[in-house]
Amino acid sequence: MNLYIRYFDEEVLVYSVEEALNFLSSLEDVEVDEEMVSELEKFMSSTAMYPKHIKVHARSFFIVIKTTANTLEEFKAKGAGQIKMEKAAQKEAIAQYSKSQPGWYSASILFKRVITLPETQKCHYVDTPFACKVKAESAQDCYEKVISHLRSRGDIDTRSQFPSIKSANFEWNYLGE
Repeated sequence: MNLYIRYFDEEVLVYSVEEALNFLSSLEDVEVDEEMVSELEKFMSSTAMYPKHIKVHARSFFIVIKTTANTLEEFKAKGAGQIKMEKAAQKEAIAQYSKSQPGWYSASILFKRVITLPETQKCHYVDTPFACKVKAESAQDCYEKVISHLRSRGDIDTRSQFPSIKSANFEWNYLGE
């Protein structure tokens, strides 16, 4: 897969994360940091086919889209046809979630946990990682069991926010019977 990247009027089609980082670091407003590198690497290695927005500053983002196009002109020419093809690939990835494959799964999730500050009684969200091994019938079943477990824990506020199964913040791996 190649990556189409757009930041305001600047756009490029690149073939690797390294090329993407070179492009971004050449832009005046963009300061490439470890979090940005991590998000790009995760997105490139994931099966996700939806566009990704990555924060540059408080209110500015750049967009990254996976594509099979080999040039920027080809990407622009394909337009909706490319999007339809990518949606088909996304549907195929989603079907894999519900594929029956009983056994053990390794799951990790990054969710927004609500933490109440004792001195002010105000709440804020904190990115919280959680990893476990789950015996499940499918990746979908694994996801549902992890979310159910987290929601039932007394030390996790009910206002905490959990990513969808399609998110890059939920990862799973089939370990076998």
